[in-house]
Amino acid sequence: MKSYTLKSLSVYLSLALTLIFVVFLTINFVYHRLWFLCISVPILFVVTILIVNYILNSLVYDKLKPIYKIVRSIPVSDRKTKNNLMNSIDLINEVHREVEEWSHLKIAEIKRLKGLEKYRKDYIGNVSHELRTPIFNIQGYVLTLLDGGMDDPKINKLYLERTEKSVDRMISIVDDLESITKLEAGELKLNRTRFDIVQLAQEVFDLEERESTERNITLRFGKIFEKPITVYGDRMKIFDVLRNLIGNGVKYGSKGGFVKVGFYDMMDHIMVEITDNGVGIENDHVHRIFERFYRIDKSRSRKEGGTGLGLAIVKHILEAHNQSIQVKSALDKGSTFTFTLEK
Repeated sequence: MKSYTLKSLSVYLSLALTLIFVVFLTINFVYHRLWFLCISVPILFVVTILIVNYILNSLVYDKLKPIYKIVRSIPVSDRKTKNNLMNSIDLINEVHREVEEWSHLKIAEIKRLKGLEKYRKDYIGNVSHELRTPIFNIQGYVLTLLDGGMDDPKINKLYLERTEKSVDRMISIVDDLESITKLEAGELKLNRTRFDIVQLAQEVFDLEERESTERNITLRFGKIFEKPITVYGDRMKIFDVLRNLIGNGVKYGSKGGFVKVGFYDMMDHIMVEITDNGVGIENDHVHRIFERFYRIDKSRSRKEGGTGLGLAIVKHILEAHNQSIQVKSALDKGSTFTFTLEK
């Protein structure tokens, strides 16, 4: 079928209606019959409807049908949409509504894809940035040893020890990346058991004792617990959660300060609260601290040996337990992290 534009359709329709109107006027003028005028008006009305119906059904509909099929991804019935003028108008309205909905969905999809692309770029950039420091350190130590440092017992031992620390940091980053990837993908299955959360926290205290002593930071419970507090979850994963949170309290705590752990009965759950009186977190950073590689003080965080993934792992572990974590903090006053576990 020949392709028509809206302008050409308007011209053809106007010409056809004008011609018909002129014919009826001419006949009426020649015969001067009132009855013919009465008959010509409804006839003109019917003919006009037929012409408009033909244009809408045969021309406009044929252009709308492919668009409608694309939007809906289903065949459109010729029989239902070509029966009369009203169906054609309904189709136009329906196509208009469908195209608007389709447009909104596609815009939302494009925004989502752009967000994922930005996330991917940031993620790759962060990983490469985190790995670059230990790699360059190792390269520098090895080159120094090759340039003659091997012959000096003091230098070769010192640089080999530093190389080992850089390798350990790389291993830590890779391990954390693997853990968080599995948690996000749902591939890491939880081994849920019943265990004493107080005893688990004490094990973390024991591991952090040396560093807390060096920094003069006291590790303590909110009160003395004479009976075990039993919770249900993956013991090893909750151990990782406690070690990250308590370890952060020690790393970023103020000298002579404290890290306090409390447990509170919340009906079917136990609320765990970890409080410190360290440097605290500014309000602008609080809502972002659970993001991958997000650091408030980048130079200090790397100096302390963190990978920037600890709190992200904590968040995902607790979400895998169908729980969440909250944080309250004030700059130079300390932070409080709170989460719940099933009894």
